[in-house]
Amino acid sequence: MTQNNIKIAITGSIGSGKSTVAQIIAEQGFTVLSCDAIYKQLLKQNIFTQKFIDQFGNSIVTNEGKIDTKALASIVFSDSAKLQKLNLITHPVIFKEAFKRMEGDGVFFCEVPILFEGGYEKLFDGVVVVLRNREDCIEYASKRDNTAKENIAKRIDKQFDYRNVNSAKNYIIENNGDIDVLRVKTLKILEKISNN
Repeated sequence: MTQNNIKIAITGSIGSGKSTVAQIIAEQGFTVLSCDAIYKQLLKQNIFTQKFIDQFGNSIVTNEGKIDTKALASIVFSDSAKLQKLNLITHPVIFKEAFKRMEGDGVFFCEVPILFEGGYEKLFDGVVVVLRNREDCIEYASKRDNTAKENIAKRIDKQFDYRNVNSAKNYIIENNGDIDVLRVKTLKILEKISNN
């Protein structure tokens, strides 16, 4: 890492608004990557998807020969050992690709859904944590993903409890207003990061 290369992670629970925060930051001209977007690109590579099929079987393959991400999610989110296996396949490849894209001078942001669970916060120079109350997260994610609220609630319960993050070590954004309020809070955090 050079003195002029700063990598900041953006994280939060499902439905917290971390993608909206990432979008606001990108609008300010910063490079913002998404681990989910990198994952989706990797799913188009046979060398990567074959590892999934070897691990989880043909039931996760669509008629077109692609990975059925909903079928895969239903397998791994009901079995923590299988989720661990999926993470071992995906995380090293995703991070390798993300860090390749964050080389050079500048402040780079990367949206990382399960940052603290994997201890990946140590790879970054700072972390922006987006917090939102549980009911709002469930409501938002349920509508966005067209998924039953109880399924979203189960996934949130399996996630890291973001309320327990160290506010002295991380940049905290409370997403408890509308988009304009969230934008103001995000810009304040950007100012803090730029001044550090």
